[in-house]
Amino acid sequence: MVAMVATGQVPDVTFKTRVRDESVGGPNPYRWQDLTTSDIFAGKKVVVFSLPGAFTPTCSSNHLPRYEELYEEFKAHGVDTIICVSVNDAFVMFQWGQKVGAKNVFLLPDGNGEFTRKMGMLVDKSNLGFGMRSWRYSMLANDGTIEKIFVEPDFGDNCPIDPFEVSDADTMLAYLKGTESAGVSEPRLAFVG
Repeated sequence: MVAMVATGQVPDVTFKTRVRDESVGGPNPYRWQDLTTSDIFAGKKVVVFSLPGAFTPTCSSNHLPRYEELYEEFKAHGVDTIICVSVNDAFVMFQWGQKVGAKNVFLLPDGNGEFTRKMGMLVDKSNLGFGMRSWRYSMLANDGTIEKIFVEPDFGDNCPIDPFEVSDADTMLAYLKGTESAGVSEPRLAFVG
């Protein structure tokens, strides 16, 4: 199994998302909204990071919170949007965002794993009871073209470890600044999944 590590265009997919809509009555004022790759990436500088799952320890204590923490620095370096992709449904992504206090990073559900598969990053994590999930990576895309991608080492199905060395916020921010990364920061939140 070989991960996609080359530059190119982001895959053309349609994401199934839920958005708040006050015209929807009742205790759950949300409606389905399709977002296409073009909607998300066209004409924008976008940082995407992908992780194995919402509510998992590293994803919740460090990966997402550090991107949240450095959001303004990313904006100062011309990034329009920071997106976290996970092979989870829209309901899980929404609840996870609430739990960890995500306010700036857009949590994008890839419930069917279509984007992740087309990125070449879909792996089997059945050894953990996860099924098919995303390998950890981050990328910078300009107007839908992948400029840079950081893929965690040991890519493969049923990997016994969960590497977190290069898809972190500090590595991506260092790339944008043209400097060397000091490495992954310490966890930002104490999170028990």
